[in-house]
Amino acid sequence: MSLPRPGTHTVSLHGVLQRYHVAGSGPLCVVHPGGPGLGWEYLRMPDLEKHLTLVYLEPIGTGGSGHLSRPQDYRVDTYAQFLHGLIEHLNAPKPFLLGHSHGGFVAQRYALDHPAALAGLILYDTSPQTGETFWNQALANLDRLPERHPGQPEAAAIPQAFQQTLAATDNESCTQGLRAILPAYFADYWAHEADLAPLRASMRAWVGPMRANEPPFDVRDLLDAVTTPTLIISGAHDFICGPDWGRQLHEGIPHSQFVLLEKSGHLGHLEEPDAFTRAITGFTRTVA
Repeated sequence: MSLPRPGTHTVSLHGVLQRYHVAGSGPLCVVHPGGPGLGWEYLRMPDLEKHLTLVYLEPIGTGGSGHLSRPQDYRVDTYAQFLHGLIEHLNAPKPFLLGHSHGGFVAQRYALDHPAALAGLILYDTSPQTGETFWNQALANLDRLPERHPGQPEAAAIPQAFQQTLAATDNESCTQGLRAILPAYFADYWAHEADLAPLRASMRAWVGPMRANEPPFDVRDLLDAVTTPTLIISGAHDFICGPDWGRQLHEGIPHSQFVLLEKSGHLGHLEEPDAFTRAITGFTRTVA
């Protein structure tokens, strides 16, 4: 077995095209982006690629990967099945798995279904549950965004734009909505707008996976069955998957590690790249 070659690759899984990108050097780490329905590019981590071979998958329903015929088929367990197919296809030593946000739901499901398949699990800005409590907290945090940034008129429009984005019915409006609400995902987008504007302009989203209307995710009662060494990373200012959810993961998963990024929102790999990279490289060296 050997590590995959750098570059862009495709494989057919369950009759659907799965596209993925390989970059970096070192131990293998498969990366599952958030969403559902987001393009993978926002999660590119060049600093981490200096230490790990990263395999960024494009989730089904996005980018160059195939699409499912029915929106209701975009479920966490479906994403986990495609993830398993990709890991088997790579035919490499046990990988690490990094799941961000919704990708963290997929990563939790995968670790529960395949307890011996991974070298380590990295749950990045995610939660062990969604549902009413989760969304009420997220929306309340979003409503406070204008108070946190009183000098930014754009902040006042974001709570309504978020609701409109959730109701989008086509890829274009979904993408435009994502770009409109993106500042909410940072501790202070406007303090770094010159650097972050290109990312904002390039963000893409696909409405199919967003329309899945999947039942709430909840694995709280199963967390003690996660036997894979686990690192949990949370941003202190993350409005949607904040540190309360990260600590809940930490309390539920035996022998897990928890790292709080004090100056980050939902995208600590961009906001605090040095601390983010140190946390992951330290973890992977420890459990390798």
